[in-house]
Amino acid sequence: MRQLASLRLFRLMLLCAVFLALTVRSNADTIVLKNGRRITAMNVVEDGDKVRYLTSAGELSLPKSIVDHVEKNGSVPIAGGPGADAASLAIAPPELRPPGTDDVAHAAVHDGSIDREYIAKLEGEARTGGQRASFNAAVAHHTASMFELAHGDSEHALADERTALNYAPDEPALLMNVAYVYLKRSEYKQSLDYLERARRFAPDEAEIPKLEGWAYFGLNRLDQAVAEWKKSLAMRPDAEVQAALDKALRDKKEEESYKENESSHFTLRYNGAAEPGLARDVLRTLEMHYSAIESELNYSPPESIGVILYTQQAFQDITQAPGWVGALNDGRIRVPVQGLTSVDGELSRVLKHELTHSFVGQKTHGRAPTWIQEGLAQWMEGRRSSDNASALAQIYADGHPAPLARLEGSWMGFGGDAARYAYAWALANVEYIVQTGGMGDMERILDRIGEGMSTEAAVREVTRSDYNDLMQSTAEYLRKTYGR
Repeated sequence: MRQLASLRLFRLMLLCAVFLALTVRSNADTIVLKNGRRITAMNVVEDGDKVRYLTSAGELSLPKSIVDHVEKNGSVPIAGGPGADAASLAIAPPELRPPGTDDVAHAAVHDGSIDREYIAKLEGEARTGGQRASFNAAVAHHTASMFELAHGDSEHALADERTALNYAPDEPALLMNVAYVYLKRSEYKQSLDYLERARRFAPDEAEIPKLEGWAYFGLNRLDQAVAEWKKSLAMRPDAEVQAALDKALRDKKEEESYKENESSHFTLRYNGAAEPGLARDVLRTLEMHYSAIESELNYSPPESIGVILYTQQAFQDITQAPGWVGALNDGRIRVPVQGLTSVDGELSRVLKHELTHSFVGQKTHGRAPTWIQEGLAQWMEGRRSSDNASALAQIYADGHPAPLARLEGSWMGFGGDAARYAYAWALANVEYIVQTGGMGDMERILDRIGEGMSTEAAVREVTRSDYNDLMQSTAEYLRKTYGR
């Protein structure tokens, strides 16, 4: 047993070294738009009147006119990973830049903060002034909204954007931007209401079908998503729309021969050659897990959850995920089930793991970091840290743990060894939170993240520990609980 433990320790220490080397190399650029939005990307270059860049969706571009500047070579996680949902589609917000309002926008947000006194002054002028005064107040609130959204505060971003709309209710760009914030929050049906209103005022605006395609994609209505994105491209070429359309078409082509089944909370599609009994068994299992997670997190996702059952080859072709990924949740739960005729214990655990991602994604409006997503999903499926506890505690004692801040972004660029280490450390930290404060602490952390708070700030407010304190406490917990 001692020899096996030593081998496990050596292997995990090796994984840690691989992980740290990988994250140090993950340098990227940040494109800062004039509306305050920040886009993390690789290989940013200027090309005529465009700024071109690479993301997990492929090469995209933006008009140079909406770009303020580019911050080069920041150390960031690799984009596009497990747990990302339709809200992660690389689509920029509609631009609202009417002539003569630059001064208003710059005065509303400056020196890294929102000037609420200035905005209140504009609101006062709007009450006694004319249409121009009202529009200035709308622009100020819109600028504040984009600043808040860029900083992850979707709750206040939505409030400011809806207030902007109150001052200019017939402005299509504001209607589209309210819809955009709803999309970022994975609230797809609400976004469609505003997009339909925008269409009445601007029937030929390409941004409207672009955003409607996103909403339908999030609602698992692929045919309508494809139709809207094709309509948008017919109005105006757009690299963002083309990348989204290509993804949807890959899904649609694969699923043309699929059969469909439904239950209270799920829409299931599966290969026509698969066993119908397996599909029914999967739905029964998912509904059972749904009730359990709903009770644990005190939350019910508002939207039906899409589930796709693939052959192994189709799963690889469609998701294009690394070989170590055994299932995926990008807004829909995608699981390879080749060779199975019923749900066994392993598939049941996989389904509960991926379903947890759907709950956490919708509860936090897509803002939960990967270490919480994956740590909590493992906890929910029944995994514990017993196998890796000694090695993880020793890595911490030696001063080489992976900082949780580096585990907030995507893990899709990790190799298998680095990913296994990241999963083990994420589970350990979540396990410590749940075992010491109960699932109520985890629920409260998720609520605060969903309200726009940074993850470390949410952890600090609920547990009274910052990331460094949490990692130290986790290492001590592992030694005391599993030490031999």
